[in-house]
Amino acid sequence: MDSSSPSIVNRDRPLPPVRAEYVVETLNSAPITDVERPLSVWKKITNNPAVRRIFVLVVLGGIWEGYAAYLGNPLTFPKLSAVLDALFTDLASGVLIERIEMTMRVLLVGYGVGILLAGLITVVASTTRFGSDVLSTLTAMFNPLPAIALLPLALIWFGLGTVSLVFVIVHSVLWTVALNTHAGFQSVSSTLRMAGRNFGLKRTRLVFGVLIPAALPSIISGLKIGWAFAWRTLIAAELVFGASSGKGGIGWYIFENRNNLETANTFAGLLCVILIGLAVEMLVFRTLEVRTVRRWGMQQ
Repeated sequence: MDSSSPSIVNRDRPLPPVRAEYVVETLNSAPITDVERPLSVWKKITNNPAVRRIFVLVVLGGIWEGYAAYLGNPLTFPKLSAVLDALFTDLASGVLIERIEMTMRVLLVGYGVGILLAGLITVVASTTRFGSDVLSTLTAMFNPLPAIALLPLALIWFGLGTVSLVFVIVHSVLWTVALNTHAGFQSVSSTLRMAGRNFGLKRTRLVFGVLIPAALPSIISGLKIGWAFAWRTLIAAELVFGASSGKGGIGWYIFENRNNLETANTFAGLLCVILIGLAVEMLVFRTLEVRTVRRWGMQQ
């Protein structure tokens, strides 16, 4: 047999050196101490976002009180203590509560109708190419148009009343929510869309089963922006309605006290608007985010 055959061991080749033995020393089996240290009371307080926001409000309130005391002119800029006194007085008498109920009733109706219409338009735009073109054109036309600018037309078409207020609120909510929702749908990856189609989801079922859960952060952002637009539009519209017919909610309350030179009550109405906005942000939208997008790991 040939000596170059691979089955023959070449005895002239030197053997590899023998590596020294490597002994692994065992680790000390001492008991493990604190893996997770409990937070101190101060850390727990500072890690609470509600506490931090309250701290910001207290600082702003102190600046307000100090600046008003420095001016010394309650007719133009009253102290925060005087504003709070006027606020609690009108709340206790029921005057401001009645205005709040009137405003919130109109606001919720307009906001709900605006969200419903935005959802219908966005579903059509997400399932058909023509619907997408229609939504893009309409949002480019009407989204830059201030809702309060349509108030004179609303007065001509619907007269003085709740319908005109609802009309301008729907305009302020509709295009913002539809635009954010449609943008969220477009950002959904093709992989998720194809996975939904593989499970037999088509059109409306694909929208509710895949697109809405995947685009929920954008949808919630649109709802928050739409709420802010609706809130501002309604207060501005109520100022005009108050001047026209003597009726309205918080906007009319602000307008009426301004005419009577009740500056503290005027600021109380503005403060009421701010507090309601903070309450809705903390109790509604933040709770919705915590239980959905943050719980699912879609948002930090």
